[in-house]
Amino acid sequence: MSVILLDREVIHYESLGRGRPLLMLHSWAGSWRYWIPAMQAACGNFRVYALDLWGFGDSSKNVGRYTFEEQLGLIEHFLAEMGIGRVAVVGHGLGAVLMEVFATAFPERVDRMMSISYPSSIHALQARASGAAPGAIVDWLMERDNIDPAVRIEALKGDVRALPPSLNAIAQMDLNAMTTNTNIARLFVYGARDPVAPPPAQEQLEALPEYAHAIILEESGHYPMIQEVSRFNRLLLDFISLPAGESPRSLQLKEEWKRRVR
Repeated sequence: MSVILLDREVIHYESLGRGRPLLMLHSWAGSWRYWIPAMQAACGNFRVYALDLWGFGDSSKNVGRYTFEEQLGLIEHFLAEMGIGRVAVVGHGLGAVLMEVFATAFPERVDRMMSISYPSSIHALQARASGAAPGAIVDWLMERDNIDPAVRIEALKGDVRALPPSLNAIAQMDLNAMTTNTNIARLFVYGARDPVAPPPAQEQLEALPEYAHAIILEESGHYPMIQEVSRFNRLLLDFISLPAGESPRSLQLKEEWKRRVR
């Protein structure tokens, strides 16, 4: 287990591979662990880092750290500690929103972004999370019969008190407007059966800027990286291997992905 300290608080992370840096950030119910298949797929040409945000996995459980600003501070501190200047990012749910905000503030720091289950609203999760036990939220999101039990057990380490501060902050944001703010190459990936972040309406997909693209994986819910591992990993590798400055709309998509694409 690898850790760094911020004001004597533990930030847990794992890393794999060599090469250009690639950062992976988890969603509201999860940890670094569900990134393992994607880390293994990308580690041939990238140094892949997967973090546990404050209140999740093996990072510190301190309710004072659960604000959206503190989670952003964790990311900034981690990148500084690792000596990472410019980074490719894969963010999921909460992790995707955090990196959209980070990229808006520091576009020169982000090479490209894959945003998985990026929400157009978080009202469904807010309603479900209100007073719920961690296990109930995890089961709802993970559809436990289709998820590795070890991943679910790891997700149960999360402190349910870490959800409301980020959800309340995100509820005040214009989530759709943030996606049009920069020229960073961005690939949005949605699971067709996601109860938290269902695929956006057609008009929203058509309004994406030139350097953005969206793909819907038909057999996935909130966790396409573990519900459709091979398809997700092929998509990830194609995206992170794109030449700098090239739009993800140029990706050569495979028919066997069984996807809807706009």
